[in-house]
Amino acid sequence: MKDYLEAQLREVLAAMEGVPADFQPEFETPSNPDHGDLATNAALQLARPLRRNPRQIAEEIATRLREKPLDPKKITDVEIAGPGFLNFRFAEHFLTQELAGLLAAGEAYGRTDGGQGKTAIVEYVSANPTGPLTVGHGRNAVLGDTIANLLDWTGYAVTREYYFNDAGRQMRILGESVCARYQALVDPALPTKKIKVGEGEFAEVPETFPEDGYLGDYIHDIARRLYDAHGDALGDDVKPFKEAAEKAIFADIKATMQRLGIRMDTYFNEHSLYEKDDVWKTLDRLREAGFVYDKDGAVWFETTKFGKEQDTVLVKSSGEPTYRLPDIAYHADKLARGFDKIVDVFGADHIATYPDVVSGVEVLGYDASRIDVVIYQFVTLVRGGEPVKMSTRKATYVTLDELMDEVGEDVTRFFFLMRAPQTHLEFDLDLAKEASDKNPVFYLQYAHARICSILRKAEEVGFTFGEAPDLDLLTHEAETVLMKELFRFPEVVQQAAKAREPHRLATYLRDVATAFSGFYRDCRIVGEERALATARMHLAHAARLVLHNGLTVLGISSPEQM
Repeated sequence: MKDYLEAQLREVLAAMEGVPADFQPEFETPSNPDHGDLATNAALQLARPLRRNPRQIAEEIATRLREKPLDPKKITDVEIAGPGFLNFRFAEHFLTQELAGLLAAGEAYGRTDGGQGKTAIVEYVSANPTGPLTVGHGRNAVLGDTIANLLDWTGYAVTREYYFNDAGRQMRILGESVCARYQALVDPALPTKKIKVGEGEFAEVPETFPEDGYLGDYIHDIARRLYDAHGDALGDDVKPFKEAAEKAIFADIKATMQRLGIRMDTYFNEHSLYEKDDVWKTLDRLREAGFVYDKDGAVWFETTKFGKEQDTVLVKSSGEPTYRLPDIAYHADKLARGFDKIVDVFGADHIATYPDVVSGVEVLGYDASRIDVVIYQFVTLVRGGEPVKMSTRKATYVTLDELMDEVGEDVTRFFFLMRAPQTHLEFDLDLAKEASDKNPVFYLQYAHARICSILRKAEEVGFTFGEAPDLDLLTHEAETVLMKELFRFPEVVQQAAKAREPHRLATYLRDVATAFSGFYRDCRIVGEERALATARMHLAHAARLVLHNGLTVLGISSPEQM
């Protein structure tokens, strides 16, 4: 309907004097049903370029639309409201036509082709293999994966990529941490020391344990496996410990992602940028462009030219690059691969630094508008109204696996998605485990299972999907409300994909479940005459399809029984 009205409105506006040729009318679904089924503020948008009262513009547009005329099988009328809004009401015949189309599309309903022929790469998770995925990584993983799903549903050919670094200081400390634990197994009499791990908290570690070492139980486990396999033969060379730790940790990371239904298409190692000399070639290109200079033994990027208060170090005086330089090289690589859209999912700690990367690729001559950065706020686990302590390096962090063990994979995914990325998320563990309508995941999955149960019972008493339904019989107000809610699904998917905000879809699905509850309360299936019952069965099935498809996009299961 939006496409139909947009085409009609464009034709009318093209005949009006003074309307800019590139004018884009905007449509929205009114929150109040009294204001129609679809509305546009085109008259208000045009008030300035036409230098006219928006109400007068709206009246002219409405008159021209009526004179066309609008198809009475689609639109009953156009109304003018407030300062110049144009409100449209759908004809009942249109609703039944749309319902027939929804049923015919089935599990493809909601897929659109706006991104057809285009490619997108979504980079997410991207945790270095220094430890298990934590709750902090979880929101990144689920958010990125669902954005990739949304882009796929809007027609893009999507590549899911994991970017990591298996070299550098963190990996060296990881190897040293495992090596120290291994040496303690070889010789339990080795001296130890105490290191502070929190306020008033200390851990006893081997004396050779690195100052900023990793303290999780997984370090003990890796050291134990190496000792069991090799005895005391490994010595104190850090390399085999680093390599063994990386292999073991990456296997755990992939298993954790698999539990969440996340499978990457490609893994990109930062180290490859050094092997191909891309990092230093990137630095040379930035220097040649006149945006790099040397000072105090370091190499600086003139980010003040892009509005920042200070320039930024790209290479430290020690000769080690800061992570901005390989990040610029990495994004240049992605752009050179020809992706139409490049989506990065970063935590709030990147909010001040990613603009430097964008500026860098612009200096290199790439179209930085192809890069979209999604910044999300961090997660606080709450139990009994109190925060659960987390730390990414000390022994008190909560792993993503531990969270899934406690609340389940579906709940974990949904809770990470039910708030806007830029909003701080309190993950209420008590609510997550509650089997009631208060739990939003339970509410949606129960609605789907309930519809399946209703349809099974209807078939048991003799009603069937084998009969062609007379959808024109669906005239009850609750039926109309449900149909209109279902037809919003494709647009909600498009909007969520465009804004990179999966929570919009999560919120919408609750509206669908609520509309179905109203329909089922007011409109019986079993007990009605056959033709009406059959039509209502098909409407219930349409609601099931939308719930199933929406949950599929969110990466959540649709149980048929609960």
